[in-house]
Amino acid sequence: MMENIQDLLDSQVQSEDKQAFNAHSYTKYHPMEEIYQWMEQMKESYKELVTQHLLGITYQKRPMYYLKISRKSDKPKKIIWMDCGIHAREWIAPAFCQWFVREVLETYTADPQTDRFLQHIDFYVLPVLNIDGYIYSWTTDRLWRKSMSPCDNSTCFGTDLNRNFDSQWCSIGASRNCCSNTHCGSAPESEPETIAVATFLRDHLQDILCYLTIHSYGQLILTPYGYTNTTANNHEEMMRVGEKAADALERKHGTKFKVGPSSWILYYSSGSSRDWAGDAGIDFSYTFELRDNGTHQFLLPADQIQPTCEETMAAVTTIIEHVHDKHFPNSSPTIVALWSGVLTPCLLSTYFVNSL
Repeated sequence: MMENIQDLLDSQVQSEDKQAFNAHSYTKYHPMEEIYQWMEQMKESYKELVTQHLLGITYQKRPMYYLKISRKSDKPKKIIWMDCGIHAREWIAPAFCQWFVREVLETYTADPQTDRFLQHIDFYVLPVLNIDGYIYSWTTDRLWRKSMSPCDNSTCFGTDLNRNFDSQWCSIGASRNCCSNTHCGSAPESEPETIAVATFLRDHLQDILCYLTIHSYGQLILTPYGYTNTTANNHEEMMRVGEKAADALERKHGTKFKVGPSSWILYYSSGSSRDWAGDAGIDFSYTFELRDNGTHQFLLPADQIQPTCEETMAAVTTIIEHVHDKHFPNSSPTIVALWSGVLTPCLLSTYFVNSL
């Protein structure tokens, strides 16, 4: 059992205190209001790269915004999609989405690899998918998982949005009982949040190279499928890439992740976004279950945000690199980008030495 649960709860909500607009902390958990503000800040601070778009409206009429990170180009580009926070209580997931956006934006001019990715790929990032539930986990029930939609003939409420996609919906590892944490909803895509994500992915299916959905906990990189022991057509390739990502992650802080289909290494489940993306034809569809292995469960202390995000960034970048190089095999960092990455720190060092 977890110890000092109230201390963990108290320490995690301290960041609800209002912060200076330009002082967004990436090592604290943030309530939804601050995440909305952060998105505006990213859009204003990186106008040449970032645009904010409305994906849909939640059951409680809140806007679902995603950030598009795109370098201007005359050529059509492909898409890598990432969503976080489909389960309300998994606060480390939205924290990583924020970290990912910052890392991409702060390194794209100095890092030839990031520059290379952005020549051909746009990143679409949905920091919080289950906004209503996420807010409820801050205000009322820290361990709330589901959405906030009502159910017919029940005092219970909420749908597990990761059981609501049209992928062998409610066939296994899901429940039609509204009081269950894995309630699958009244029908496939019965929830406005699920409809918003699925509609976007369907509309852009020809361009999406990779679908990444971030969860916690368990230290797993999951591939399709959850509803059957049968694997994806490109299972062996997905496993090789996943294992390489897990190795990159471990090299950061020694954290060990398992890789494999959900039905093999976690549990059976149906109606997940990962499996839906795989069924829809997106070749690379992964679920990340971040730290830890159960010591803190969903109450991961804020002092673990940075190492968790650092190691996850290494893993995600490994997957992005493979997907990019597979589709753009002749691409390499431009000479200008390479020399920019080398010369910029040298010039800065020279400046500071000469200034002494």
